[in-house]
Amino acid sequence: MILTAEKEKSLIIEILTKLGLSEEDAGIVAKATLDADLKGFTSHGIGRFPQYIHGIESGNILTDGEIKIEKETEAMALINGNHLFGQVVAYKAMMLAIEKAKKVGIAAVGTHDSNHFGVTGFYSDLAIKNGVIGVVTANTDPAIAPLGAKDPIIGTNPIAIGIPAEDTYIAVDMATSASARGKLLEAQRKGEKIPENVALDSEGNPTTDPTEALKGSILPFGAHKGYALAFMIELMTGPLVNAACGIGVTGTANHSKKCTKGDLFIAIDPSKFVDMDQFKSETEDFVDQVRASGDTFVPGDLEVKNIAKNEKFGLKVDEKLYANLNKICENLEIDFKEYISN
Repeated sequence: MILTAEKEKSLIIEILTKLGLSEEDAGIVAKATLDADLKGFTSHGIGRFPQYIHGIESGNILTDGEIKIEKETEAMALINGNHLFGQVVAYKAMMLAIEKAKKVGIAAVGTHDSNHFGVTGFYSDLAIKNGVIGVVTANTDPAIAPLGAKDPIIGTNPIAIGIPAEDTYIAVDMATSASARGKLLEAQRKGEKIPENVALDSEGNPTTDPTEALKGSILPFGAHKGYALAFMIELMTGPLVNAACGIGVTGTANHSKKCTKGDLFIAIDPSKFVDMDQFKSETEDFVDQVRASGDTFVPGDLEVKNIAKNEKFGLKVDEKLYANLNKICENLEIDFKEYISN
């Protein structure tokens, strides 16, 4: 079963507008969700929608309201997301950071009381499209146990960086854990195993069973290095932005509780540092050096390939996800079969 990119976008907008989102906000969520699926991050795409619907039904994701800027200077802002869709809050926060960076060179916007916002790289991509560098981080429900411990305290805490260039898409979007929690949830839904050396069960033993892993902890990538980076992001997206951290973070995994995590969006305008043409030229020169060094790749190459493939052939929908989406559509009197092709 296949969803084309355009059909997925239209389906998401129809679902969300029927649930009370404005056309504008539904469009933002749809773009962010489709971006995840096209890039191959299906764990953060339309597969998350059953959880989002649960969040709306439980009152933990609100479909109507306004974000509130609680503190602001020329170079920073602190936003209360008022428990709206995370994609909507994050989009507005990143665009505000970009606007400020274009005036003063560098800006940071923090958010709290938001929700799961999909893939982190969607927002650093917004920076690229506006000719600035984007750095985005967030914390999540506890998933990583500190080294030498077995109980999770630290989130999977993603980081994304996007660099504007002349011809090359240069971007990295990664969890600081060996796997994003969403990939475990997706494997659980599909009845698949997870790779070895990714997670531990509740007793601290290695496991390839996603259900047992979700009861236990996910390993940090690169041992102490991933652990240290996840630790630092926890503080930059918790106490710094008036959000929770550690065991106080809830609501990013299943939306059964209010979301208490935080996000940090940073934008840097290269033109305030050096000539923009020079920056882009030297960036492309470095890309050329890397490509000439051997059979290698530049961060962002895989996403570019996945986008081209998925735009051409469409996005696969597994049987469990089909059933979940079909049920959502039935409840909203939407004909899901009109969107799906075999």
